[in-house]
Amino acid sequence: MLARALRADIITTDVSLEAVQRLGYGDVRIRSLGKTVKLPPFKQISASLLFASCDFSDEYDFFIFSGNWSHYAARKHHPNLWYCYSPVRAFYDMKQAMISGQPNAILKFLATFWIKTHSWFDQRSVQNLDRVVAISETVRLRIKEYHRRSSQLIFPPVDISRFRCDEYGDFWLSVNRIYPEKRIDLQFEVFKELPKERLVIIGGFAEGDLAAKYYEKLVKDIPKNVEMHGVVTEAELIDLYSRCKGLICTAMDEDFGLTPIEAMASGKPVVAVNEGGFKETVVHGKTGLLVEADRDKLVRAIKEISKDPQQHKDACKKRAADFDTSIFLEKMKKTMKM
Repeated sequence: MLARALRADIITTDVSLEAVQRLGYGDVRIRSLGKTVKLPPFKQISASLLFASCDFSDEYDFFIFSGNWSHYAARKHHPNLWYCYSPVRAFYDMKQAMISGQPNAILKFLATFWIKTHSWFDQRSVQNLDRVVAISETVRLRIKEYHRRSSQLIFPPVDISRFRCDEYGDFWLSVNRIYPEKRIDLQFEVFKELPKERLVIIGGFAEGDLAAKYYEKLVKDIPKNVEMHGVVTEAELIDLYSRCKGLICTAMDEDFGLTPIEAMASGKPVVAVNEGGFKETVVHGKTGLLVEADRDKLVRAIKEISKDPQQHKDACKKRAADFDTSIFLEKMKKTMKM
């Protein structure tokens, strides 16, 4: 979206042209630095090396880094800006969870070694950034704590004109990558307690990702009233938003979370855990409910919203408008000129 608006090129590693076309951005020029190794943590290491070794300093007049590994190119590319989704969570606030989640002592040692080594390079690379922009207040505070850098806040964009409200159907929606930190297992527990409700889960995981083990565990115990549809097209997702009763979000201390904005743009209320970016987007009692990451409290919230989800329609659409693409682009262009 940003590249199209700025008539800029995207320089990245792995590219799925099919996915780009599916998202409707086939007109944006994409240059690949090469493929990454698909086995973690070599995938992350190879991405860092590809960015660190590239040099496009003579081809462009401004550089915007996005994601966890692109800023390794910052040393050679100025003036620059990092649009930070979050400091690498496995290196910082989720470090202990990452290490303890390894199945044996050897892998725990290797994970500890990788995190210690790679995070040193991560810290060093961030010092080459001219300015930093955070996607949320949650992330801004992480940047200050872990990188000792100040940052500006610019919320990510949602093209609210693409979303619509057709009906308040017979199902709740969950849209997320199938990762442990998204707590899909908690959603299973909630809907086991709500046999009269139905949940449709959308999302997948990267090939060769450790999250595959989490997915394999999940599918062994899917409740009868829960459906897992995997990855869908953008048109299919918009249709699901338009027909669902509401959205449930249970991610652990989410960086920002675009899905609540997309749901609200569709006039649908959101039940989310009272953590991270959800606290910055969902207006408790008006566009949905924010509750603790507790099965029983989530059950009560779902029951409460299900009584009359339509009453939240106007408030949801009004709130979603605060995150429209036009606002994002205006702020980014202004920041680039600073």
